[in-house]
Amino acid sequence: MVDFALVVAGSEASGGAGIQADLKTFQQLGVHGSGALTCIVSFDPKNDWGHRFVPVDAPVIADQIEAATAVHDIDVVKIGMLGTPVTIETVAREVSARSFKHVVLDPVLICKGQEPGAALDTDTALREKVLPLATVVTPNLFETKTLAGVDDITTVDELVAAAKRIHELGVPFVVAKGGVELPGPDAVDVLVSDDGVEVFSRPKIGEERVSGAGCTFAAAITAELAKGASVRDAVAVAKDFVTAAVEARLPSNAPFTSAWQGAYAG
Repeated sequence: MVDFALVVAGSEASGGAGIQADLKTFQQLGVHGSGALTCIVSFDPKNDWGHRFVPVDAPVIADQIEAATAVHDIDVVKIGMLGTPVTIETVAREVSARSFKHVVLDPVLICKGQEPGAALDTDTALREKVLPLATVVTPNLFETKTLAGVDDITTVDELVAAAKRIHELGVPFVVAKGGVELPGPDAVDVLVSDDGVEVFSRPKIGEERVSGAGCTFAAAITAELAKGASVRDAVAVAKDFVTAAVEARLPSNAPFTSAWQGAYAG
């Protein structure tokens, strides 16, 4: 039996992040992935590797979601980069119209390549329209601070407290990621739910962020949920998966490395 999952996210042409990383993660975990593109992002090697951002037309996004969910019975969806208020409204409407058991939101609050005003509008729309649909949300440290409304997070206790504030907004499961940016020797993620708090910790692998690590982590949670795992067990597998992907990270000609999903052996 093959399990199915849907990802609604942007394309990242290098293959290190975005829907490319999501689908590779699904495949590595034995899940058939369907995908709806929301935008096309490409690095600009002639402009300090900045982001070039092109949104997909809203009706085309809706068509993709309609097709994917008609072809296969899918009850788990991961939402990644959306990018514009119009896209957010479209995705929120399409997701709300379907009976997904789990909606995993990787809340990309800042869309690089947008003007500051447009980015703020996008952030506001995401919090208002998509966050209430999520059963699991996986913010990084910056996103955790923003969603929780706190100025700084420097300890695991502060990370837990911020995750609890997001949980109080109505999200059943909050997985706040400390990553390399949280001070200390370990990469710490915390899971907060009605069941309490669980901390997932591994020694840091370097001090630099790895492209695609966040996408991979949320996609691994999504894949495991599609296979019937509990959220807690899905997060545990995702932590192992992303640790392996970061350990085997791929060098590049850009000033960053990329997660390698193929490193996970299960």
